[in-house]
Amino acid sequence: MNIKLDLLNKKLELIQWLSTVEDSTILEEIMDLRKRQNKDWWNSISENEKEGIEKGLKDAASGKLNPHSSARKLYEKWL
Repeated sequence: MNIKLDLLNKKLELIQWLSTVEDSTILEEIMDLRKRQNKDWWNSISENEKEGIEKGLKDAASGKLNPHSSARKLYEKWL
């Protein structure tokens, strides 16, 4: 079965089930799970990754950017 279709079916099954849940304890547990899943990704990456992102943001802010066409030309063999 197509993985995307399988995932969609699981989501629909959960939505249907969730619409019938009357137990507030179960709903609170689901809400807690949702909060845990929505952690800020910034806190889960390495210091090197953070430094790289911050450098990229500084470069962008100071106008040190290359046009998309240059990047495409550089990486065209992998695209």
